[in-house]
Amino acid sequence: MRKQSKYLNFWTITTVSVLILYVIFFLSPLTTLLKQSVMHPTTNKLTFQHFNKFFDRKYYFQTISNSFKVTSIATLLTLIIGVPLAYLTSVYKIKGKRFINIVIIMSSMSAPFIGAYSWILLLGRNGLITKFFKDTLSITIPDIYGFNGILLVFTLQLFPLVYLYIQGALSNVDNTLFEASESMGVTGIKRFYKVVLPLIRPTVFASGLMVFMRAFADFGTPMLIGEGYMTFSRLIFDSFVGEVGDDAGFAAAISVIAIVVTTGFFLIQRYLANKKQFSMSALHPIEPKQLSKGKSILVHIFIYGFVGLAFMPQLYVFYTSFLKTSGLIFVKGYSLDSYRQAFSRMGSSIQNTFVIPGIAILITIVMAVLIAYLIVRRRNVLTTTVDAVSMIPYVIPGSVIGIALVSRFASGPIVLTGTMTIIIIAMVIRRLPYTIRSSAATLSQISISTEEAAISLGASEVKTFVKITVPMMASGIISGAILSWITMITELSTSILLYTSRTQTMTIAIYTQVIRGNYGIAAALATILSLLTLIALIIFMKLSKGKELTI
Repeated sequence: MRKQSKYLNFWTITTVSVLILYVIFFLSPLTTLLKQSVMHPTTNKLTFQHFNKFFDRKYYFQTISNSFKVTSIATLLTLIIGVPLAYLTSVYKIKGKRFINIVIIMSSMSAPFIGAYSWILLLGRNGLITKFFKDTLSITIPDIYGFNGILLVFTLQLFPLVYLYIQGALSNVDNTLFEASESMGVTGIKRFYKVVLPLIRPTVFASGLMVFMRAFADFGTPMLIGEGYMTFSRLIFDSFVGEVGDDAGFAAAISVIAIVVTTGFFLIQRYLANKKQFSMSALHPIEPKQLSKGKSILVHIFIYGFVGLAFMPQLYVFYTSFLKTSGLIFVKGYSLDSYRQAFSRMGSSIQNTFVIPGIAILITIVMAVLIAYLIVRRRNVLTTTVDAVSMIPYVIPGSVIGIALVSRFASGPIVLTGTMTIIIIAMVIRRLPYTIRSSAATLSQISISTEEAAISLGASEVKTFVKITVPMMASGIISGAILSWITMITELSTSILLYTSRTQTMTIAIYTQVIRGNYGIAAALATILSLLTLIALIIFMKLSKGKELTI
């Protein structure tokens, strides 16, 4: 009996339960996807015809080359912009730094296709800027469509992610290193390259990976402005939506290829980061210094210039949401018609935006806190397995997870396709890796002696966890949950494959309205989504008591 209580305790049961949930709702769908990719649809015999179809046709194979090209260049550009931007705002006194951080987070957390849609309004063939140059200056500027447009949107949309990562890393750099470098005559740009860049190199690799994977998996932007420039992510979406009835195996095969590609880049990034990995503890955080007047002007122009470009799409969407519309066309004058139509025709999508991500974030928080405790405080073979499995969704594109879930739960003992449940499951799977990491980081900062003291006074391990550990983690959990909720309400790549008319959220509604050319309603919904993001960020700042807005 004593042996049973030792091995069949609450944490062992929790570990096994979490593993079972992962097997049912994540590993099993991936297995189904892999099986579909190598099985003949009629004979059910092993075949590689689906992979051969991809590699034998130049059109399909070219999509990987296209994605690598635009994604790699976009990643490089985001690093060139984001790293210096974070360095300047961390090391020097910048006016409106808190405002800059809020704007950058809002820019990074809006759906990429919203940026693409607003740039169409600005730089499309009949866009505001395009018409101004043509009518006023008689200059024909390149339009937004194709490779250059995708690159522009990816760069301006994703460099804020680099900024946030690097800013977080710089907060852990000790100011004494800066003082020592100054005493040796190493200042300014030289200090950045000789001292700062080597210190934050692992974070640079991590932020670059995040940008690469976000850009590689995004199909909304190429769908709207790619025209003839077909990317791999768009091919996955088109193949699944267009061919699932006749050739589900091909959609499964290219999904498997996507997993291999993204996993490969993740492993390369981990290898490069681990080679230079070390820990830092900032006993004396960096103290921002005042720049001379001339340098200050240049630095502020650089910072506000790029931040303004990143946020301009959302500002223009906000503006167009108040324009009068006649059918699908904007006309002269202003009105609230777009908002009236948005609430009358898309009211259920607004409601779903609260309900579906709301349920998903509650489940995510509970699972993340339990898993974080297991991997930090209860390290063993089983919990290590949980830790490894929980990180797999981090490297898999959202569209692939959506295809896997549809393939597994369209039939069989558990049918979830077309329900709200399958979207909730997808959101939980996608956000868990991030929430687990933030929860584990918070827990690692809590001394285990506090828990040991409670247990020595007669409290059970479970009671200690609920009454002592969780309350001490509360601020970190809530702050992380708010940021996770923001990413859930703007999620598209998975939900677009799983939704029905009854379960669409605002992000899906915006996308469908843009595709239909109904820009007024799309602008109104996008503005409401941005306001929700802003309110959530304000709550985050209040709860985190002025903590820097980093990820």
